[in-house]
Amino acid sequence: MPHSDLLPSLLYKINENQLALEAAIMELSNWVEQRGSTDIADNVRVALDAIDKNEEFIKLTLAVLMTPN
Repeated sequence: MPHSDLLPSLLYKINENQLALEAAIMELSNWVEQRGSTDIADNVRVALDAIDKNEEFIKLTLAVLMTPN
């Protein structure tokens, strides 16, 4: 298998890791908010918005990369 064939799979796995980290960080921000630090929780959620905003583009690009020629 050429190395170029590995790139889409690698990017897919990196994206999966990113989404898992987003979920874990969101759980932590909820926990922080429940303990009274709403400002910190809001800041975390704002930072996580970038992942949400880019998710659709990443999915579409990975679909194109994984489509056989």
